Amino acid sequence: MLLVVAAFIVAFVLLLYMISPLISPKPLKLNGAHVVVTGGSSGIGKCIAIECYRQGAFITLVARDETKLLQAKKEVEKFAINDKQVVLCISVDVSSDYNQVESVIKQAQEKLGPVDMLVNCAGTSVSGKFEEVEVDRFKKLMEVNYLGSVYPTRAVITTMKERRMGRIMFVSSQAGQIGLFGYTAYSPSKFALRGLAESLQMEIKPYNIYVTVAYPPDTDTPGLAEENKTKPLETKLISETSGVCQPEQVAKIVVRDAVQGNFNSSVGPDGYMLSALTCGMSPVTSITEALQQIITMGLFRTIALFYLGSFDSIVRRCMIQREHDTALP
Repeated sequence: MLLVVAAFIVAFVLLLYMISPLISPKPLKLNGAHVVVTGGSSGIGKCIAIECYRQGAFITLVARDETKLLQAKKEVEKFAINDKQVVLCISVDVSSDYNQVESVIKQAQEKLGPVDMLVNCAGTSVSGKFEEVEVDRFKKLMEVNYLGSVYPTRAVITTMKERRMGRIMFVSSQAGQIGLFGYTAYSPSKFALRGLAESLQMEIKPYNIYVTVAYPPDTDTPGLAEENKTKPLETKLISETSGVCQPEQVAKIVVRDAVQGNFNSSVGPDGYMLSALTCGMSPVTSITEALQQIITMGLFRTIALFYLGSFDSIVRRCMIQREHDTALP
C-alpha cells in the first residue's frame, strides 16, 4: 500500500513538472525591447540596465543626477551587441510630481517606442532607532521608495494594457520581507511595494502583463556604503549574517525572473527561504513553484525561528553592553 501511495506521489510530482511550462507566462524577448530603468545611474539599477542592454534592449535611464546619468550611459553603451541600440538619459525626480514623470515617459516612448519593461529601482535608505530617526525621513522614504515606483508604473500601464504585453519590476529588499532592528523607516516603504505589486498583478494579468518583486539582500552599492555610515551596531551585526552580494549578480537574477514573468525574485539561499516563508497569498507563475512553497514551508519556518532567536540575542547583548559602558565612571 505504501508503495502505491509513493508511486502516486512521484507520478503527481512528475506531472506537475511536465505541465508547469504550459501555464507559465511566455518569456519576454529583450532583443529590441524598450526597457526603462529608474534609479539607473548607479548600483543595482545601472547593472540591470547593462544586463538588459547586453541582451539587445534599448534603454532609458532615469535618475536625478544628470552627471551620474551621462557616466552610466557611457558604461552601459560598452555592452552593445549591435549598432542600432540606444541609451537614452532622462533627469527627473520620479517621486515629486506625477505629471512630470508622465511627461518624460511619454518623451521616452516617442523616441524609443512603447515601454516593454519598466524597472522601478529608484530608492533610498536610512537606518537608525525609531525614536532617533527624524520624523521627516519617514515621509521622505515613502515618497521615494513607494511613490517613486507608483508614478512611473502609472505612466506606462495604459499603453501596456493597450498592447496586451509588458513587464513591471519593483525592486524591494529583504527588509521588505522581514522587519529588522534599525529599519522602522525603511522596511515599511519596501513592504508597501509588495501590496502594490499583488493588487496590480491581479488587475493586469488578463492583459498579459506580469509583475516581479525583487528582494535583493545587502548589495555592494554606493547606497549601502552611505547607509553603513549611520547604521546601528545591532543592524550591522544582523546584516552580517547574510553577507553582501555584488550588483552584477543581483541584476542577472532579477532580469531573468522578470523576463520569465516570475512574481517573486530572490537572491541566494536566504532569499529563497524568505520568499517561500513570506509567499502568503502572492501569485505563482508555475505549479512547480507552488509545490515547492507547500513542501518547504514547515522546514523553513523552523529554520527562521532560530534566525529570529539569534537576532533577538544580538539586540539584547548590544543593549547590555551599552548599559554597561554607560555605567562605567
